[in-house]
Parts: sequence; structure tokens; C-alpha cells
Amino acid sequence: MQQRVPHPATPRELQRALRIPRDERTSFERNLRALVTDGALIQITGNRYGLPARMDLVVGKVDGHPSGFGFVRPERPVEGLTRDIYVAQHNLKEAMHGDKVVVRIERYREDGRAEGKVVQLLERAATTVVGRYEIDSSGLGVVTPFDKRVTADIVIPRGEAQPLGGAQGRPAQAGEMVTVEITRWPTPARGPAGRVIEVLGDINDPGVDTEVILRQYGIPDAHSAESIAEARRLGGAVHARDIAGRTEFRDRPVVTIDGEQARDFDDAISIEKLKNGHYWLGVHIADVAHYVPEGGALDQEAYERGTSVYFPERAVHMFPEELATGLCSLRPHVDRLVQSCLMEVTARGDVVRYEIHDGVIHSDARMTYTAVNAILTDKDPRVIAEYRDLVPMFELMGELFEILNARRQRRGSVDFDLPEAHVVLNEEGFIEDIVASERNIAHRLIEEFMLLANETVAAHLENAGMPALYRIHEPPDPLKVLQFEEFVSGFGCSLGATEKHVTPKHFQQLVEKIRGNPAERPIAFLMLRTMQKARYDAINVGHFGLAAPTYTHFTSPIRRYPDLVVHRLLRECRQAGETTVTDERKAELDEDLPEVGRHTSEMERRAADAEREILQWKKVRFMADKVGDVFDGYITGVAPFGMFVELTEHYVEGLVHVSTMADDYYRYREQQHALFGENTRKTYRLGDQVRVQIITVAMDRRQIDLGLEDVLEKVRRDARSRGRRRSSARPKTEQRKGTPEQRRQRKRQRPGKNERKMKKNRR
Repeated sequence: MQQRVPHPATPRELQRALRIPRDERTSFERNLRALVTDGALIQITGNRYGLPARMDLVVGKVDGHPSGFGFVRPERPVEGLTRDIYVAQHNLKEAMHGDKVVVRIERYREDGRAEGKVVQLLERAATTVVGRYEIDSSGLGVVTPFDKRVTADIVIPRGEAQPLGGAQGRPAQAGEMVTVEITRWPTPARGPAGRVIEVLGDINDPGVDTEVILRQYGIPDAHSAESIAEARRLGGAVHARDIAGRTEFRDRPVVTIDGEQARDFDDAISIEKLKNGHYWLGVHIADVAHYVPEGGALDQEAYERGTSVYFPERAVHMFPEELATGLCSLRPHVDRLVQSCLMEVTARGDVVRYEIHDGVIHSDARMTYTAVNAILTDKDPRVIAEYRDLVPMFELMGELFEILNARRQRRGSVDFDLPEAHVVLNEEGFIEDIVASERNIAHRLIEEFMLLANETVAAHLENAGMPALYRIHEPPDPLKVLQFEEFVSGFGCSLGATEKHVTPKHFQQLVEKIRGNPAERPIAFLMLRTMQKARYDAINVGHFGLAAPTYTHFTSPIRRYPDLVVHRLLRECRQAGETTVTDERKAELDEDLPEVGRHTSEMERRAADAEREILQWKKVRFMADKVGDVFDGYITGVAPFGMFVELTEHYVEGLVHVSTMADDYYRYREQQHALFGENTRKTYRLGDQVRVQIITVAMDRRQIDLGLEDVLEKVRRDARSRGRRRSSARPKTEQRKGTPEQRRQRKRQRPGKNERKMKKNRR
């Protein structure tokens, strides 16, 4: 249609223009409807079909805002558009947060954003909403959505507050969290209505917060009966028939290295020194593809989920427990099937030879990051004695890590190494403490080995001419780079390149220059925002952040669906042997992989948002008893309405609203990421250290309200110095005091009607 049809056309016109044979017209019309459902085509008045881009139409998903307006996130890149499309509240029509819509661009703005109007609703995000059930004064039930981006309350008609059957069959009580099925969608004239299908319980009960987040993001908790049955049929042990024909790795030392709280083990390491001085590194990954054929119940459910989701107190696995923590988990002292990438690495970190095998391993130990760090960094004699047979292996890993890390640094890979928050939970799932979690050498060496394996596998598939699913990270938008350069120049720093010629090396050199300086945090935060988000795609454009020309995800098929796809492609490529994959198969993959990349990228974002929100919720609850306390922090974000501050002690973020900054009028300077005081000339900008007091902890908004300590103290001091305020106006009863003669005298002294009229004329 892009090449042959110059205008929106009817199905009959399209059939003629595209020369569709008569016997294929039924399937052609079916495909036409599918393209409309997908948003690739738009159906307009007169039963005509057109290309969205030619009509200034964009297909995307609505990101609602608590204030009522929204943004549409395009599914495909739009020329001239670098940001989401703003849609005013009245232009959203019937669309709700998360819905897939067609939006018409009404106006382009200079900042790369456009304004638009929803013209067609393609797909509802969900038929259910989670929220708090209340009963109004008339006795009618109302559910207020937990997600503030869903702005309309849902009316619950009488008799619809009780779920049908099951253990949760009791009616909802006022104040409880519930799941509602929408039975009537909103219109411009009336709000939505629904019925309660699940009662989750009181919001403060243990575990209810996680259940709420799962429902809000539409993340399925339980696995289907079909997928569980399929997993159980596989059994819990590796059979002899599964091992036949595989490369034997059970005769060499192999270990897993993970965190103490790790819930699944999908990668193991082997290493030895060759006679030529090179390293022979083996990265062995659980062979999930052997057990999960394409198209089965396990595969379909894993695709829908896209990824495992990790909450502070539990994991929601992509696969049932029988696979995720059982047959496909590389436990010590049992046989496990793997796909292995073995690489010969030189003293400069170059891979000069590699092999990819279907293998079998027998892990010697389940190591933790703490234990490996105790061996390599702390030289702890007790731990060294406990693992004396494996210590030489860990020492080789430490040597190779230094080599690989130096190699990445030379090519310009951007490596942020800022401490992250680690939450300590009690038995009920509530936070007891929040502490810094810094990466040690064990974390970093595993990361280097996984990166190298991912690069090697990606290059192997590309060189073999095999269609693949890449992990891509596009170069940053030049406008954002220009804004970043303007910001860092205020710290006396520079990227040393123009916005159109910046490379990863420029960013990496700046990171090294500011490491350990007070400016490190603000510059690192803004640098992350300047970068694009990594995603999955069938077209390889390289990975900017890693400075890697080719990169994929191979190392976690137990928890990421794209890795499972890569494993299948690797096996298919190996089985083809000397012959190449057929053109028909390549065409099939070229058609399927882009959608797999789009969907899994979306599911990855969903999981990250859910993990972030539950953590923020738990952090806010943790701070509830600290109202009035004072903390040090640093500014992590600046906006016209205030600034976000992360507390140094607890890694918790709160908002200092401009309304609390009563010592001046503050203006927002976007380019400088700062608030500027008109009279005091005080400036608060990204990364500045501040001292704040907790004013309120709003559980309903999952937000901590902060105030600047010095400003709050000044306001309190001024209030005390003024004393009790008295109005200069006297009450009417006081005005009427005096004798009747005094009141008549006051009345005579007032200007008469004619006098008042003369004064008015003079004015």
C-alpha cells in the first residue's frame, strides 16, 4: 500500500491496486481487518483503509495523568516526534489509562512533542480495575481506583458488591481493596460502572499490597492448569535419554554464583588457563528450550508474561515452580541440561575462538556473591579453607574480570556504579530497614562474563545470517544531548563532542572524570535520562551504552522470554549444520520477531514499573512513623511544582512542594534543572544536597511530603516573632457601641447623598 496506493481506498480498490487473485480475496480481507486491529491501518468513513502516517494519525497507548489529561506513547517511531503526544482531557473522549488508541496530531511543538486528539479506540487495556470500595451517603457502592492515572470512580450497583462463589464469596466491606470488572464503559456524559469480582482485604494487612500491585498491572499470579500439568509431566530429574548426544561438562569444575536471596539459578561458570596463556571461559545456561517447545501451554503463557517479576518478599515466575526453581534451576550436585558458550579469551580480552554446545553439567557448588568476595577481596581464611578446592578457579575468574573490564573501558562502555537501596523485610513483608547495597567484585565478574557471552552469541547469529532478536540501545536524541551538555557545563564539565557526533566513549570519560566528586550523582542521574531505553528488536542497531556493535540476551531463559527465543534460534542454527536455514524459514522469522520484540519490551516495562511501585509503597509505609524527623538528602528531580529529594539515610524519595518554600517566589528553569528564587537569589538544582523535614506521609498517594528545614524554621520563627495575629477590622457589635446621641452624631458627620454624588463626578 505504501508503494502502490496513493490514497485511502476501499477493499475493492485495494484488491485491484495490489492485484490480489480472486481465490485469495477472503484471506486478504481477513488480513485487512487484522491490520486495522493492530493499528497498522486505519478504517475511515466510506469503508476506506489508509496508512496512519499519511493522515497524521498515530497508534499508541494512553498514559493517563491524575489531573485528567494524558499522553499517547506511539507504538512505532514517528518522524519529527521525539516525545509522547499530549492529549487534553476533553480530547481523550472515552479512552482510559492503558488503552490502545488512534490519535490525530493537531499541532507540533518546538520541543519535539505534539498535541493530539483521540479519534478511535482500538483496544481496552483491561476489563478489570483494582481499588478501594466505599459506600456513599445514598448507600451506593463506589470504587476509587488505586491507580491514580485512572481518574474516574466506578459505580457499583446494588447487589454487585459480592463476588460470585469461591472463598472470596462474601460481600466487600467499606474500606477494603477489591477487584472490579467493568460492565459499562465511560462516556463523555457518565462514568463507568462495574461489579466486584474479588475481595483482596484491608490495605494494611500483610501481602495485600503485593496483590493490589499484581491486579493493577494485570500481572497473572497463578499459572494455568495446562502449563502446570505440562511442567509436571517433565518430572524433576534429568533422564538418560535427555543427555544422549550432548557435550559432557560434568567432568570439569562448574559453579553458580548468585545473591543470598536468589530464587532461581540459570547460569553457571567454568574457567581454566590454556597452555598458550589464554583463558577458556565457559558460560553454561539452563536449557529451557529443551523442555519448552514452541506453541505449547508453557510457551504461550511464558510469552504472555514476557518476564519474571521480582517483588521484595516473593517472585512471580515466568514458568511454574516445577521448572523455575526445579528442573531448569542449576542446583548443585545434580545433573542439569545447558546450552554452553565457551570462549577463548586473550590477555587483552579478545575472543579469538568460541564454541556453542548442547551440554550437561553437574554444579560443584552454589556460591554467593558474599562468599566469592570474601575469597578474592577479603582473603578470609575461614572461607578460603571451606572452598579450598575451588579457590584457584575463583582466582582465575578475578584475573579475567580485570582483563574484560579494562577491555570494555577502552572501547567506551558506560558503567555507572552508584550504590542502590536494599530493603530488609520482617516476616510479614514490611520493611524493617533500608541499607546501601553496593556491588562487590563477585557481582561485577559475573556481569562481565554474561556480557561477553551475550556479545559472542549475538555475533554468531549475525555472522550465520540467522534472523535474531537483539537487545538494542539506540544513540541518544541530539536535543537531549545538547540539553545535557548545557547542564554539565555549569559544573565545569563537558562531553567534548557535539550533540550529533557524541559516542559512548565521551559519556564514559565524563563518568570517570566525575567519579567520587559531589557532582557525580546529579550528572549520572541526568545522563541516564539523556540515554534511550534499551529494548528488544529484530533489527540490530547495536548497544550504545555498552559500546557493543552486536548484543543480545542469552543468559536468562528461565526468567526472560527473549532469551528463550535466542536459545531456540541457536539450536536451529546448529542443527542446520553446513546448510543454511531456508528462505521460507527466514521469511517467517522476519515476520514474527519484530512483534516478539515489541511485546517483550512492553512486558519488561510493565514488570519494572510494578517492582518500582511496590518498593515505593513499602518505603512510604516504612517512613510513616518518622513525621517531623529531619534528614539529609540530595535533589533527584526538579519540576515547576517542586523538587524530589532522596534521603541519604534510607534511600527514600519525597517531594518538596513549592508551596512549602515560603521564603521566596521560585521560578523553574528547565534547561538548568533548577528552581531560582527571585529575591533571595537562592538556587536549588539537580544533585544539590539539602536538609529536609518530613511533613506528612500520604499513604493514599504513596508519597512523602517534605519541607526544607531552614525554610520551615524561618517561617516558624517569623510566626513566633509576630505573636498572635489580630484583625484590624472591628466586629459590627463593637461598632454599634456608644450612646444613641453619639451614634446620631457619627451619622450626621457622614457625607450626604449629594456630596457623595459630587465626589463621584469629580473622580
